[in-house]
Amino acid sequence: MRPTALDEVAGQAHLLGAGSPLVALADPAGGAKTAVSVILWGPPGTGKTTLAQAIARTSRRRFVELSAISAGVKDVREVMQEAMTQRDLYGASTILFLDEIHRFTKAQQDALLPGVENGWVILIAATTENPSFSVIAPLLSRSLLLTLQPLNDDDLGALVDRAVTDARGLAGAVSLAPAARAALVQLASGDARRALTALEAAAAMAEGTDDATVTAEHVSQAADRALLRYDRQGDEHYDVISAFIKSIRGSDVDAALHYLARMIEAGEDPRFIARRLVISASEDIGLADPQALTIAVAAADAVAFIGMPEGRIPLAEATAYLATTAKSNAAYMAINAAIADVRAGGFGRVPIHLRDAHYAGAKRLGHGKGYIYPHDLEVGVATQQYLPDELRGKRYYEPTGRGLERDVAARLEKIRRILGE
Repeated sequence: MRPTALDEVAGQAHLLGAGSPLVALADPAGGAKTAVSVILWGPPGTGKTTLAQAIARTSRRRFVELSAISAGVKDVREVMQEAMTQRDLYGASTILFLDEIHRFTKAQQDALLPGVENGWVILIAATTENPSFSVIAPLLSRSLLLTLQPLNDDDLGALVDRAVTDARGLAGAVSLAPAARAALVQLASGDARRALTALEAAAAMAEGTDDATVTAEHVSQAADRALLRYDRQGDEHYDVISAFIKSIRGSDVDAALHYLARMIEAGEDPRFIARRLVISASEDIGLADPQALTIAVAAADAVAFIGMPEGRIPLAEATAYLATTAKSNAAYMAINAAIADVRAGGFGRVPIHLRDAHYAGAKRLGHGKGYIYPHDLEVGVATQQYLPDELRGKRYYEPTGRGLERDVAARLEKIRRILGE
């Protein structure tokens, strides 16, 4: 079922518009001036190899394919030499498709540079890992980085429908029940290969039945995993993420991990989960444990760096930490209260001793006059007014006695006494 032309490719419409680099590469009439090396970055099953092979079938350029799993520097240099010969003798340009470029060492990637820089080859490289970390900078700067997105439900549905009827696929040997189609789309989680593999296995089970109809039960048995009721754009999406956050807030680590597992298995975008963890660390934990935000941000970075399925591990680590640590929403409530006052017009002029005194004429206006520099004092806190007159004495942040915020509360009490409140 691999497409033979770009117009058969499911998804990635943002990369396949008229005049785009990939379309230019696939154009049989395209010249060397319209071609540029590209690095395709995206999750498994999103069409990296498919795009390269579709370009190979429609372009008049010579096409060579290497896999970083098995190829070495010697193989790369042989391709470069042959490409240079083909160009010089026949005027033919060569496309080199290099799968899993992130597996190449720095030395192996260095071997690609002369060919790319001198135009001996047009490189199409594919990777599932962030090229900023896995591809050397000189190669990145000489290539366009194109990001592939997981296929959406409509793309996957169209792909499954085509596989059922197309002569290259099941050629109409079975029919597909609507519930089975929905189950295949759900199980695929944006991965075309996963959808086709599950369809093939389910169809093999259905072919022996009276009406040769693939049912949701066939899909479940073939995939050997429960069919989760989870619509990434529907109510279940919001219900599960709500239960996830509320379980963290309620310090029930087991429930939080359960809902995390449901989202992962249903193919929820891990970046969405990571963002919610960062918000939870700020909203529900705050200064009771400032380390929580650091861990949540690190988990988000780790997911972006290593991808899935390994990304489930830092997500689980951050979830467990946030669920079991001390909680405080004091900072969250404080900024909400401050914003409410500002929106209601509760603000005034900045006190004159706090105003900027560095520009010409500022001192003549009295700006900065009377300001006390806290570092000149032994305790590091000066008795002076910071809020505008209209808000003098207003308090927004009221720390709890939980976790590290207990220490913050004790220090804040002393600070507010010194400030003269």
